[in-house]
Amino acid sequence: MGESKKRKRRGGKKGEEEQQAIPSPSVKRTKLKEPSTFLEKMRARLSGGHFRMINEKLYTCTYVVLSVRLGKEALDYFKEEPSLFDMYHAGYKSQMSNWPEQPVNVIIKWLKKQSPSFVIADFGSGEALIAKTLKNKVFSLDLVSSDPNVIACDMANTPLASSSVNVAVFCLSLMGTNYQSYIEESNRVLKPGFVSFFMILTSLGGHCIPTENLTCIVFYNSGWLLIAEVKSRFDPNTGGADSEKFSNAICELGFKSVKKEKQISKRKEIEWPTLKPCLYKRR
Repeated sequence: MGESKKRKRRGGKKGEEEQQAIPSPSVKRTKLKEPSTFLEKMRARLSGGHFRMINEKLYTCTYVVLSVRLGKEALDYFKEEPSLFDMYHAGYKSQMSNWPEQPVNVIIKWLKKQSPSFVIADFGSGEALIAKTLKNKVFSLDLVSSDPNVIACDMANTPLASSSVNVAVFCLSLMGTNYQSYIEESNRVLKPGFVSFFMILTSLGGHCIPTENLTCIVFYNSGWLLIAEVKSRFDPNTGGADSEKFSNAICELGFKSVKKEKQISKRKEIEWPTLKPCLYKRR
């Protein structure tokens, strides 16, 4: 009896070992990569969702003016969660990779044709590509940054001296409902002199931005004000601003159209049009 039990136990163990040694027919090594691919897709979708959420927050938030400093809703938003800024720029970079041409590269091409002595203020610089590409002196400005070469500040109240730059750049960075405060700040830091501006729109046959979805607006005020924006933001038919009203508002700052030769008289309150938020569709 004892020996038969031992044999059964030994036989049972052997059977178990044999069963364990036989691979399950449902397991295929070639499919081990599928979970990884699935996870990557989920991470990409999650990253895109975070980007859209942050993007919407930036375009719809407001800066509240206080007595001395500016109360900054967007700045406080990133101060509470600094990682959100890196997450936003990662999502932004991913979105830009799908564009036929990067608007910042078009601006860089234009700047390369100008004097290397030009001092540039890059408002909403992100990864500071302009500063990294050009030999010019470039002040890279953004709300938050881990890059020591980027000045983290409120773009409506920068530490730059008045009349200190030749070129002010806004590349997809007119965010927030009071974007006009950024433009007014750029006007402050631009060097004074003969004032005029000209505007290039892709919808009017302009060739500055060779894509169908971008608008590039260039204003001149002895220095240069370069604005590259998504075209839909200046399309009244889809809830965007009237580009003519936008241009007129900038004229009120002291810029003049080279063609219209409009005289600027006494300073009055400027009527800035509301720009449509640039929101990405959920997929």
